[in-house]
Amino acid sequence: MISSVRGEVLSVGLDHVVVEVGGVGFAVQATPATLATLRRGEEVRLHTALVVREDSLTLFGFADVDARELFGLLQTVSGIGPRLALATLAVLDPDKLRAALVEGNITVLTSVPGIGRKGAERLTLELRDKVTALGGADGAPAVTAPGALRAEVVEALAGLGFPAKQAEQAVDKVLADGDGHTTSSVLRAALTTLGRKR
Repeated sequence: MISSVRGEVLSVGLDHVVVEVGGVGFAVQATPATLATLRRGEEVRLHTALVVREDSLTLFGFADVDARELFGLLQTVSGIGPRLALATLAVLDPDKLRAALVEGNITVLTSVPGIGRKGAERLTLELRDKVTALGGADGAPAVTAPGALRAEVVEALAGLGFPAKQAEQAVDKVLADGDGHTTSSVLRAALTTLGRKR
């Protein structure tokens, strides 16, 4: 997984930027707000998410980790792909999006092109608790480790072919055992737990 890129901006397009890293130009899809801050010839660091499809590898870039985590979280909802997740973050900044999900504000969510009333309701239903956990609200399971870490490890396990439910249970068990976790240590421990079940 390419989690960040740093290098010189070679060009800025309408929907992407090309960043030179070690002599290789990476095309990175980004929101208009992020692209507006970039200048050709300047050095930039973007937090990225690599989306792998059968026919393509697409890199999506964000100014901060918070936006990248929300980008990944949005895609856990059925019917929301990377393009729609990016469009959502283009219309709503992370704080506004999180508030809309927690409050169940359908009007704000349907302001995103491509998200109708049913899609907005599904988003709030499935993500309300998860964004609360990301924000570290009272009673959230993310006290010992950020909800973002949990989502990242569950996503990685799902990518390795484990059922989402099994992956979530294994990660929750690891997180409940103590604090001071890193993504890699939680992933290793969860894989050990899942390996015992097989």
